[in-house]
Amino acid sequence: MKTNYKTHGVCSSAIEIEVEDGLIKSVDFSGGCNGNLQAISRLVAGMNADDVVRLFEGIKCGRKNTSCPDQLAKALKAPEAGV
Repeated sequence: MKTNYKTHGVCSSAIEIEVEDGLIKSVDFSGGCNGNLQAISRLVAGMNADDVVRLFEGIKCGRKNTSCPDQLAKALKAPEAGV
C-alpha cells in the first residue's frame, strides 16, 4: 500500500511510503536534506515498519520537537499507512 504523509515541523514537506505485509518497500521524502534522507530511505527499505517506528520515534532535529526520522515514524503509525 502506497501512502503520502504531509510532514509537520521539518524541512521536508511530505513522505511517500510503500508498505507491503508490514515491510517497507520504499520511502521517498520531498524536500529536506537530500543526502541524509536518501540514506534513511535506503536503510529502511526491507525493514519491518514497527522496527523503524521503534528506532526513529522521538528523534529531534536541533531545537525542533521532531525530525524527518520522527516524521517517518509518525507516517508509519498513521491509519492510512495500514501498518
